[in-house]
Amino acid sequence: MVYKQFRINLVIRVLLLALSIGLFFYLLFRTALFAAMLITAALVVYQTVVLFRYVEVTNRDLTRFFESIKYGDFTQSFRDDKMGPSFAALRNTFNEVANAFRKTRAEKEEHYRYLQTIVQHVGIGLIAFQPDGEVELINIAAKRLLNLPHLKNIRSLENISKNLVTTLFNLNPREKALVQVEIEDESLQLALYATEFKLRGQAFSLVSLQNIQSELEETEIEAWQRLIRVLTHEIMNSITPISSLASTINELVKDSLNGLRSQEDSNRERMDDIHQGLQTIQKRSQGLMHFVDAYRNYTLTPKPNFEIFSINELFARVEKLMQTNIKEKKIRFESNIQPKTIELTGDPELIEQVLINLLLNALQSVEKQSGGQIFLLARLDGLGRILIQVKDNGPGIDEENLSKIFIPFYSTKEGGSGIGLSLSRQIMRLHKGTIMAHSNPKVETVFTLRF
Repeated sequence: MVYKQFRINLVIRVLLLALSIGLFFYLLFRTALFAAMLITAALVVYQTVVLFRYVEVTNRDLTRFFESIKYGDFTQSFRDDKMGPSFAALRNTFNEVANAFRKTRAEKEEHYRYLQTIVQHVGIGLIAFQPDGEVELINIAAKRLLNLPHLKNIRSLENISKNLVTTLFNLNPREKALVQVEIEDESLQLALYATEFKLRGQAFSLVSLQNIQSELEETEIEAWQRLIRVLTHEIMNSITPISSLASTINELVKDSLNGLRSQEDSNRERMDDIHQGLQTIQKRSQGLMHFVDAYRNYTLTPKPNFEIFSINELFARVEKLMQTNIKEKKIRFESNIQPKTIELTGDPELIEQVLINLLLNALQSVEKQSGGQIFLLARLDGLGRILIQVKDNGPGIDEENLSKIFIPFYSTKEGGSGIGLSLSRQIMRLHKGTIMAHSNPKVETVFTLRF
């Protein structure tokens, strides 16, 4: 309909132009009306210009319309410049098509923003990258996990862990892997899962990263607790009757000894030996029962009573409790909190117990060397989490023992029970936090509590 009106309008304009030209030549050759001839010539020129404009406006509008589709620019509008009803219909059609494209684009942008919001706020780290390592997408969780403000290429992660970079490149679609990395003295056990997709003809790898260190530690603690409960139950069931019988027999032998005072010395000596042996059995049984009770306490850690308290006050209490030991052993002790106003949500008594245990370990570590130093520090890390650190310049812990010090019953100290550090880790787990150890032998040992 639009083009039919356009043709009719064009034919009318051409006919009028032809009549004007015919009139011009008639006046030129048949009359001497110069004024009429000039007016007719001007009319011919005007009609010619209008005819060209009439045709070219449509071409310009079509060009603008197709360019807007080509470049995705639908901000232009096509208005009717009083060029006739056919142009008005054509421009209305242009505007309707442009509005439809604008609506479709707006919906796509809404869907894109919706997916971006989900990707950026999901709790699992996500990284999408090309085969050459160029990163197309990294969400907030991945940045926090790797402690990075941005990431352009996977190879940049070599500063954190070369093993992580190698695993990311070699991970096949639908394949899982575990990688252990250390970031700012924090050990992370990363579970990786990969998939693959294509976008704009380009292949991408999408890898999810999740730190399962806390879950592994929690599972390990629960396993140790179950084992300890079974062991203590079985040991106590065996030791209790032994201790009771030893005590009873010991009393009977004692009575018998009193009755043998006037008898032969040989019989009395044998009874003395039996009596001493029974006393030894009784004492060792009671000692073993106390020992088992101490380990059983590991499985009975009380639930924390959470409250908000000042770390400054916590450090003051701990320093006062440790003051006598520090002065006796002539060890330099310093505490520092940055900023001083840091407050922590937790159980102050349980956290105090952890700090006292760490400080006692540090004291034992530096007491036999000159120039012993212990530092108790608190600060915020790059992600705003609270860190409490206990540092000493003792002999340190070698790498082989460092991976075992949090295992129950394992101790590097002579006469140590191996409960203190494992109990400290359990308390930190109850606070949804972690405890890590880093040691440079003969230079520095650092225990870090991260909340």
